[in-house]
Amino acid sequence: MLDFALKRSANVHWQHVDVDRAVRGASLGQRPLCLWFTGLSGAGKSTIANLVEKRLHALGHHTYLLDGDNVRHGINKDLGFTPEDRVENIRRIGEVAHLMVDAGLIVLVSAISPYRSERRSVRELFDEGEFVEVFVDTPLAECEQRDPKGLYRKARAGEIRNFTGIDAPYEEPEVPEVHLRTAGERAERLAEQLTEQLLERIVAPTDDGDDAI
Repeated sequence: MLDFALKRSANVHWQHVDVDRAVRGASLGQRPLCLWFTGLSGAGKSTIANLVEKRLHALGHHTYLLDGDNVRHGINKDLGFTPEDRVENIRRIGEVAHLMVDAGLIVLVSAISPYRSERRSVRELFDEGEFVEVFVDTPLAECEQRDPKGLYRKARAGEIRNFTGIDAPYEEPEVPEVHLRTAGERAERLAEQLTEQLLERIVAPTDDGDDAI
């Protein structure tokens, strides 16, 4: 008889470590942060996130971009697109982003993340001020017109099911830290504006403990 007496909730404890995210961030000369880009497929999330990362890197910051599509080739390749799988997809991405922020990095996440509840759950992983929700606001009609991967065409033809904006919902952020309205705007200009807004947030704290935010 197998007796599984070990219960994670009762027998797994948090191990204290002395080198924390503040120490790691200070050694990198920056304040760790998670930038969470959310919006419809084709809204421009990945394009803007990539441009912002390039600008931060050019300024000497240590970054990592977690793209929703790329993550599905690895840690999330076992997940589909049912509502349950979407929630688990974002939970895993959130946990990875949290670990990277703990390592002292500025992490950019580009993921549709259609549900407010899942984005709220990810936010709760981080300390106050460490999570910045960036709503890349592009109308559905514009996203369909762009359709860079041909996914809207397939969704309209019934070849793809549970596609956000077509037969699956997208819940817009109610009070995002950053609201990027893309209509009539160039991605480069939006990325430049966002980078300028971020610079004050990611300046490393001074030795005397002054807070840069």
